[in-house]
Amino acid sequence: MRCIVAVAIAILCVASLSAQVSIEKPYAVGADISWLQSQEDNGVVFTDGGVEGDAIEILRDNGFNYIRLRIFVNPKSELGYSQRDGYCDLEHTLTMAKRVKDAGMNFLLDFHYSDNWADPGKQIMPQAWQTYSYGEVCEALYSHTREVLLALAEQGTLPDMVQVGNEVSNGMCWPYGSVRHNFEGLCGLLKEGIRAVREFAPEAEVMLHVALGGQAEESRRFFDAMEEYGVVYDIIGQSYYPEWHGTLRELEANSYDLVTRYNKPLIVVEYRDHYKDIERIVSSLPEGLGRGTFIWEATSPRWGKLFDDEGAATEALDDYNR
Repeated sequence: MRCIVAVAIAILCVASLSAQVSIEKPYAVGADISWLQSQEDNGVVFTDGGVEGDAIEILRDNGFNYIRLRIFVNPKSELGYSQRDGYCDLEHTLTMAKRVKDAGMNFLLDFHYSDNWADPGKQIMPQAWQTYSYGEVCEALYSHTREVLLALAEQGTLPDMVQVGNEVSNGMCWPYGSVRHNFEGLCGLLKEGIRAVREFAPEAEVMLHVALGGQAEESRRFFDAMEEYGVVYDIIGQSYYPEWHGTLRELEANSYDLVTRYNKPLIVVEYRDHYKDIERIVSSLPEGLGRGTFIWEATSPRWGKLFDDEGAATEALDDYNR
């Protein structure tokens, strides 16, 4: 009898696992709109074809299915991104996450483990953590990630995908997570963020985001180190701005190499120009491993350029419908 029960349980487990594996993840037609609340508070009214509407819903109705939001540790700190208003803190992120989910869209949460912009040129330790030991920073990073995800879970708006760090090509939470000498410190920090995601948003995919779109040697160095130190993630995220990351041909070659070398899906999670070329490159990757694109600051007339200074949709928005 025990054998029969054991076999039955095993069959159910395999069936359950097969069902999970067979679930197809959506191809992301994504937009970062982290500046939207600031624009709205400053009086920008968004329109499409002269009809006023919610910017998120306008994007959805023009072919977008994924929204990306960045979050800082404490943007009101002395080192902060938004010292007066606290944009991109937990409170603002909760409000935006609800709007995204109410619009029926998928949600990517981008953790900047800093009080301000985190990118390859600066990964400044949050002010509150600056006297901590490495072990204490690991604990703080885990706790911060957990706190954010628990708050999102409480209102029913957990992210579908999570970036553990933003453009971490050169590490994060410097100096402890700098990769100047080796990757060990960074990988320990990444593992703590990933652990929190697995525990408190278990259905979310974990992305590692680097800014090396066309830089093959540097990309291999980074992701080889992830394998060496046992960092378990789901998606490769790349930024691509041609002035920093090479030609479109180099982006294409590097993207192909990454998905075939590591057997991981890839998303160009930040870009500004060349939408059609980038979309062609990503959507053509083998085995369906191209998983989408995200235009950066889609509502900005300077960066995304899908809306003008007055908030009116531009002709560029039509490309996403096509």
